[in-house]
Amino acid sequence: MLDFAAQYEAFQRRDPAFDGVVFVAVKTTGVFCRPVCLARTPFARNVGFYPSAAAAERAGFRPCLRCRPESAPFCPAWKGTQTTVERALNLIERGALDHDNIATLASRLGIGSRHLTRLFGHQLDASPLQVALSLRIQSAKRLLDDTDLPVNEVARHAGFSHSRRMRAAFTRLYGRPPSAFRKTRHRKYEIEKRKERRL
Repeated sequence: MLDFAAQYEAFQRRDPAFDGVVFVAVKTTGVFCRPVCLARTPFARNVGFYPSAAAAERAGFRPCLRCRPESAPFCPAWKGTQTTVERALNLIERGALDHDNIATLASRLGIGSRHLTRLFGHQLDASPLQVALSLRIQSAKRLLDDTDLPVNEVARHAGFSHSRRMRAAFTRLYGRPPSAFRKTRHRKYEIEKRKERRL
């Protein structure tokens, strides 16, 4: 680790080589930042340096909302953005957004809801809610195809809060209601039965 003067000099010039290697705590604000933070550079007497975000937090500093220290290179959140999205998808598939909101999901992942939405936009080009809706529709369509459950029960099992919401989602996506898929399935079933009778 470099001495204080060298670290402060790198902080003054916002040297990206130090991003994720050192964290800058500002005693007057109680906030710690990445060395590349665009906030006004504080006086040297008001600054302390830490080798990790955890060390700065343990010393009583809170993360800067502007430069988001948790997204600095070499931090777990930076290294694991793909893993974070995969964990989020796993939770969404298990119904995490059926009754809770994005903030609750993000909290379970240890990140902010805006950051989670950004990760989804960057990696999937869709929001967590859009992904959840798509998964619900797929689940409902499978249930309509493979079971004789009433439409209200299909909606509930697929994670929709009400069958009206499922109907609206199907109509928006497919241009027809869920019941149309059930009719299609029954038509196929009747055709197969007729073929069996002929044999």
